[in-house]
Amino acid sequence: MRQSRKISLLWWLLANFCRLLLAVTFVFSGMVKLIDPRGTQYKIEDYAAYLDLSAFLPQGTPLFLAILLALFEFYVGLSLFFGIRRRTTTRMTLLFMVVMTPLTLYLAWTDAHMDCGCFGDVVVLTNWQTFGKNLVLLVAAMMVTYSYRRLTRFITERNQWLLLLYSMVFALFLSIYTIRHLPIMDFRPYQVGVDLPKVIKEEWEGDGTEMRYADFSIQTLMGEDITLPWLEQEGYKFLLVAPFLELADDGQMDYINGVYDYCQQFGYPFLALTSSLEESIEYWKDLTGAEYEFAHADGTVLKTIVRSNPGLLLMHDGMIYQKWSAEDIPELGVQSAPLEELRIGKMQEKRRVRTMSRLFLFFMLPLLAWTLIDRIWIASKYYKRYRIHKSINF
Repeated sequence: MRQSRKISLLWWLLANFCRLLLAVTFVFSGMVKLIDPRGTQYKIEDYAAYLDLSAFLPQGTPLFLAILLALFEFYVGLSLFFGIRRRTTTRMTLLFMVVMTPLTLYLAWTDAHMDCGCFGDVVVLTNWQTFGKNLVLLVAAMMVTYSYRRLTRFITERNQWLLLLYSMVFALFLSIYTIRHLPIMDFRPYQVGVDLPKVIKEEWEGDGTEMRYADFSIQTLMGEDITLPWLEQEGYKFLLVAPFLELADDGQMDYINGVYDYCQQFGYPFLALTSSLEESIEYWKDLTGAEYEFAHADGTVLKTIVRSNPGLLLMHDGMIYQKWSAEDIPELGVQSAPLEELRIGKMQEKRRVRTMSRLFLFFMLPLLAWTLIDRIWIASKYYKRYRIHKSINF
């Protein structure tokens, strides 16, 4: 009897350890994708291009799939953690890992030159590391599916729907917000505070083991490389980033043209970077009345610099000071004061700690509070039963 209890305890410990491992991984992966859904969209487009499936994905489908994947991972992770719908959740987890593990093995075996994007730019894994990670998660998923009855519930079945509804509304709002604006946390190479000429030179002079800026270059429409000469200009300068003008949002062109007129007034350099051909550039100029100069850059790099098409950067002496999405272009004109006197002329604060605190405040605290209320409610029911049982015995 004692031996069977020990075995049962070991199974319980193993099942719940696997459950927590999966829950933390899925919640973290889902949250990273919610913070930067555009990044996941680009990864899906890369996967589709590598597998020759781009023709089967209509415009807008990759972004929809990116949001769907983020919501799915977030939902599965939370359900595993709280023990919600254990049988259904564990089967969904196993099915997901059964699909993803062979896919990552194929990418690793064929030496695809791209990372999986599982954890965005927060944690970048090689294809073989991704396959190893998925293999561990697959074994864990098999374990929790087999032992789903041993998974401890942290919230009652009666109240679990409210927790999931709140979590999904929060996740959907977060993804929509970051699509309209920019990721609330930036882990990419071209984040605010990076001195581009400095890091580019350091890579050129280094051993070449980690080349994060090797593909960044600015070329005139005639093919002349002006990367360092343009970046090393002293003072303020604006960089309009439009990876693909054919797909760019032209709804804020009045604000962008206003920024260009402002630059003309105060002598700030203004350059637009795109990977589109000259025909598309001329069409864009006719469509928007743009008078600013265009230059060419790699489309993948431009998508990495800013998650908006178009997006606007403010630089000072080669250092990135500010980033804006198409929705947040500042309203500047010839009547505005010089950048030295404006708040947007200061370097944007890095707010990772503040952002994490707000996420905890607006998401985790209500979640924990509801769980605590649920536990108190259960404890009160047990206490009432105990009082009734005690009074009957008396």
